[in-house]
This record gives sequence, C-alpha cells and structure tokens, in this order.
Amino acid sequence: MKASAFVYPWDVNGDPGAPERIAALGVRQVTLASAYHSTRALTPRHPRHRIVTAEYAAVYYPSGDHWAGRRLRPCPAGDWAPGDAYGEAAEALAGAGLDVHTWVVLAHSSRLGAEHPDTSVVNAYGDRYPWAPCIAQPATRAYLTGLAAEAAVRPGAAGTELESLGWYGLQHLHAHDKTAGVGLADAGQYLMALCFCPVCRAGYGEQGLDADELAAVVREALEPLWRGAADDGGWPTVEKLLGEPVAAATRAWRDGQARTLQEAAVAAVRAAAPEGFQVLLHADPVAYHCGANAGVDPAHVLTVADGVVVPCAGGTALLAPFAEHAGEHTVLAANFTVVSGMGGSPGTLGADAARAHALGATEVRLYHAGLASDSDLAAVREALR
Repeated sequence: MKASAFVYPWDVNGDPGAPERIAALGVRQVTLASAYHSTRALTPRHPRHRIVTAEYAAVYYPSGDHWAGRRLRPCPAGDWAPGDAYGEAAEALAGAGLDVHTWVVLAHSSRLGAEHPDTSVVNAYGDRYPWAPCIAQPATRAYLTGLAAEAAVRPGAAGTELESLGWYGLQHLHAHDKTAGVGLADAGQYLMALCFCPVCRAGYGEQGLDADELAAVVREALEPLWRGAADDGGWPTVEKLLGEPVAAATRAWRDGQARTLQEAAVAAVRAAAPEGFQVLLHADPVAYHCGANAGVDPAHVLTVADGVVVPCAGGTALLAPFAEHAGEHTVLAANFTVVSGMGGSPGTLGADAARAHALGATEVRLYHAGLASDSDLAAVREALR
C-alpha cells in the first residue's frame, strides 16, 4: 500500500536534510499543510528551532486578489510560516522524489470566530464556539468553498486532503482546555454541538421544530449529564433524550447542510484543479459525529470525492462502512498516529497496516513525520521496509 506522511512547512523550510529524511522513511507521498488551524508544534530535529507556535488559523501561501473586499477571507501566516512557506516546502519535497498533496483545514478557525463572532456555532445555552464556524450560514459556506479550492490547488500538487469539512462541536483542544470534567459520550457531544444561530434556528423551523422549544428540550436532556449520570452514547440515546421525531428533524437539517457543503467544496476544487487531481476527505462514517474527521454518509461521500482518510489510531473498525461502498478506484486511506508521545504505536505499524488492508484500506497515512522522535521514525522505516 502507498504511504503518505503528514508534514508542516516549518518541518522542511530551513532544514536542508528534511526532504531526504522523510523520503527515507519509505513513503511515496507527503500531505503538506497549506491551510491550518492554530497549534503549538514540536520540531525535534530542526537546526533552528524546537517549538513552533502557529498563533491562529492561516494559509501558508500568498492568497489571491479575489479575496479583496470580502468580509470573510483567509489570513496570512505570521513568522511561523511567512510568504509562500507551502511553496518552498513543496518544492524541496518534490526535489526528493516525493509526490506532494495539500492538507487543508476548513471549518475549524478560532481566528474567524474571534473576528466575526456571528459566524460561530451557538449552543442551546447561548454559548458561542469561536473555533467552530457554523457551516449552515451562506457567507461561511462561500468562504469555506473558496478556501477549499484555493488552498487545495497549489502549484505542483497532485491532490488534496480536506479536513474539517463538516460540523465542528464542543470537542476541541483549545488553549488550556478544561472541558473534560463531565464525561460526554456521543449523545452529549451531539446535543452540545447543535447550533442555534439565526440560520440554524430558521433551519429547524423548516423541519417543523420551534427553535426555542428545541433549545429548552436540549438543556433539559443535558441536565442529568451535568449531575454525573452516565451517557450511554450513540444515536439511540439521542433519540431517547429528544424523542425520535425531534432527533430525526435535527439530523435532517444538519446532515443536509454538511452534505451540500461537501458537494460544493469538492466541486470547487475540481473546477480549479488540473485533470486527474485527487480529492480526499478526512471522514468518520458516523454521520452525526463532529470534528476534524467530518461525519459523513459513506455511500454518499464516495460518490462526491475520490476517497477518504479514516482515523485508525483507536483501531480499524471505521474502515468497514467505507469499504462496503468503495469502487475499483476508491482511495481508502487508514490514518495511523506514529508519534508515541501522542498515543501512537509506530512499533505495531506493520501489523496495523495489514489489518487495515484486510478491511479494504488501499493506502496508509502517517501522523506525523515532523512531530515524531527519531526512534518513532526508525520504527516507521522498519515497518514500511
């Protein structure tokens, strides 16, 4: 199976040995960030630094003039990725014989929420999630679609991987995050992700729901969880808490918005890309899930994109629903964390990849070549050998 490693531009730029070191892992491809959220990243081998702080969501290339005058537009990076940092890194990696694909983070931007609070998801209590743009809002959808096309189709790129192309909810590793005091499983996370911005309130109305009544029902449903009741998780629990008709109506609104955004963003990328350009989505086969791996309907998303990148750090079970709907040329990439300090298991990569292949995976993704220690990378080299 073909393997690709995730990389940031700052892992490569200023480190002449990085491209050959990454190629020596045995990967044929790199997935290089061109638009990314805020982060603090370790760079264990870089000759100039050990920590990079990306202060806000930004693009790592000069954005186009077509954004001028638009209220919502991408921000250039600061000194952590100045100028055309993506282009510089891509050229160096291609020079080492690696195929370069773009890595584009979309509906996940604290900067967007800070500068334009009205674009954020608003929960049933009225709290805003500045990291989570509401994907139902027309202006936000136009921004995300335009960003997808521009950040994906960079010079020399042979494909793209679109992350966070769907709803984002409460789950978010925010600065000094302290939200784990109450255990919320799938049901609680879904209820806390329901958006009550003006657009979503109107959307619930289209589904026959009164938004004020729905918010009250959601708050009532969550109250036992705040007191410490067990969250059994799963969609049946949401149906029990909200009632089946109400739960189904919220899904109808949210699923429809996510699907049409995914269709629009992929279409925009294809319209801007050369023939043969590959488009993959980071995806979760449970459609109501939120986050970086957007919840999708496997049967639908594989008619839209060329394939998916599936999180497999906790096991390979999420591959099966996609494999059921995969065609002859579908890319089904199993994404493994290979950074031991982040819970990864590079020592079992070979066996993990074999299990993924047996479940239908055609490729593997390695998170993350820049963050991993030397010993982790040695284990990756051994596995890929």
